[in-house]
Amino acid sequence: MAIQDQYKDRQFIIKTLFAIAAVLLIGKAAMLQVLDTEFRRRAGATGIEKVTVFPSRGLIFDRTGQLMLNNDAVYDVMCTFNQINPKMDTAKFCRLLKISKEEFIASTTKDFKNNKRLSKNKPFTFLSKIPLDVFASFQESLYEFPGFSIELKSIRSYPSQSAAQVLGYISEVNQKQVDFYKGLYTKGDIIGSSGLESRYESELKGTKGISYLLKDNLGRAIGAYRNGMADSLSVAGQDIISTIDIDLQKFGEELMAGKSGSVIAIEPETGEILAMISGPTYDPNLLSINKNRGEAFLELMNDPRKPFFDRTVMAKYPPGSIFKTLVALIGLQEGVLSPYRGMNCNGGFHYNNLTVKCVHNHGYLSNVADGIGKSCNNYFCTVFKDIVDKYGFYNNQHQGYQTFVNHLYDFGLGKPLSMDYPHESGGNVPSVAYYDRLYPKDKGSWYSTTVISLGIGQGEMQMTTAQMANLAATIANRGHFFTPHLIKKFKNGTLIPVEFLKKHQTRVEAQHFQPVIDGMEQCVLSGTATGARIPDIPLCGKTGTVQNPHNRNKDHSVFFGFAPKDNPKIAIAAYVEFGGFGSSAAAPIASLMVEKYLKGKSSRKDMEDRIKKKTLGNY
Repeated sequence: MAIQDQYKDRQFIIKTLFAIAAVLLIGKAAMLQVLDTEFRRRAGATGIEKVTVFPSRGLIFDRTGQLMLNNDAVYDVMCTFNQINPKMDTAKFCRLLKISKEEFIASTTKDFKNNKRLSKNKPFTFLSKIPLDVFASFQESLYEFPGFSIELKSIRSYPSQSAAQVLGYISEVNQKQVDFYKGLYTKGDIIGSSGLESRYESELKGTKGISYLLKDNLGRAIGAYRNGMADSLSVAGQDIISTIDIDLQKFGEELMAGKSGSVIAIEPETGEILAMISGPTYDPNLLSINKNRGEAFLELMNDPRKPFFDRTVMAKYPPGSIFKTLVALIGLQEGVLSPYRGMNCNGGFHYNNLTVKCVHNHGYLSNVADGIGKSCNNYFCTVFKDIVDKYGFYNNQHQGYQTFVNHLYDFGLGKPLSMDYPHESGGNVPSVAYYDRLYPKDKGSWYSTTVISLGIGQGEMQMTTAQMANLAATIANRGHFFTPHLIKKFKNGTLIPVEFLKKHQTRVEAQHFQPVIDGMEQCVLSGTATGARIPDIPLCGKTGTVQNPHNRNKDHSVFFGFAPKDNPKIAIAAYVEFGGFGSSAAAPIASLMVEKYLKGKSSRKDMEDRIKKKTLGNY
């Protein structure tokens, strides 16, 4: 009897434990299914969608804090083909998005079989950049259209409507870029394609975030996966303070309207670029990502005036007479020229049967400053010859010429300046080897007189406008320069690249610059650039008229200089294609911009109006 009672006790305990367990399980099930809405929400979910959260690109400001480049919000309609409900109200869908049924069919019909970049299970762009009012009405009914979602992006806008080439534009990445950057970009991402957008892409682009969404069996988002614990935030791109003075930039673009050429202004003390104008230019808003962008891009691409060809750094020009300043500096440093060397003009340089005419009507030149002020061809052809022949005319011209070339390299010629700007050309400084190939010994060797046109900035010598402006800054600094650059600082305090803080010193000693600077001042006061004089501002400059081999009646106009004479604040170079004499177009443009920068306005309204109305070349 005792044994039976013992078994009964055990059975009671076991039954009790089972009952308790059953109650607990029923209670837990009730809590999950009735009380816990999160569980019900997850139970109804059939999948998790990984959504990219795009960051805002960094903004770009001018040196005074004015906004040059902004972001505007846009909305893309995304489509996941396998989640589309074939019974959805297509007519309402099209009405809300203001598209036709044919457009709906075209946008959902993709070559999923042959295009490996597309998948029926992954979202693709159905409709880009829908307006805000369309987005608002569509968003309210989005739940009715499984397989469709909204993705927020931002596009660039340009409040100043200027500096198009400087700022550059953005584009969607192509497959080649996707492959090259190895996962950093995916299809549909944007990337800087030119200008500062391209150069500072890594700083401007920001970091993408990830959001994981729970979807129900109709493809509708029902909440964040794990309450967003697995999400990562996007990080906005860095804001940039550029060196550009946007008011000076806009003024320069107005002066260059109707003209082909370029203007660059630099702060000599720092190498900061104050204005960088390539003409013709265009309204950068034309290339903001919108439905008309492709048409605008093709129109600009096919424009015979080539607005996409950035003449500030890509065009290689013979510098003309502004190069005489550099010939004088090298001659002074090499000891073949003294500051007080006088010379008759004689109508030009004459050597045997060779003549390089001097187009300016002047008499005896008393010194270097006088030679620069009157821009005498004979003076500087002679000095150039003396530099090359320093070690001998017949046998050692290679050594003399190489010495000359080495000095040019010191001044940033013959190679890119390494600006923070894409597609920069290095111009051209012909080498000893080049002339050896051009004039082989079995056909007669070459001498200083063979290449005498280099002494006046013609022949094979070529410079970019950026190099010309940098040369003006180097003279203003009496022998050194900082690499011209467009980044002043990052708003978050990140330091600018250290190479832009490095001083580049030439081998021409400081005392040799004074007679050249005096000559540049004389050029403006009483020489070939008198029309460039600025009231109350001592401007030092030099004009040039560059022969156009294709049309002798349409020479190119060039000017470079700096101001004030002491403690210069701005150095500038202007090159106007088909502008004629340097004093006709380039000098007035540069002079007006210098005054605008130093005074805040131009006091010579007649000159300003005349230049703005002038059209040249293909206009």
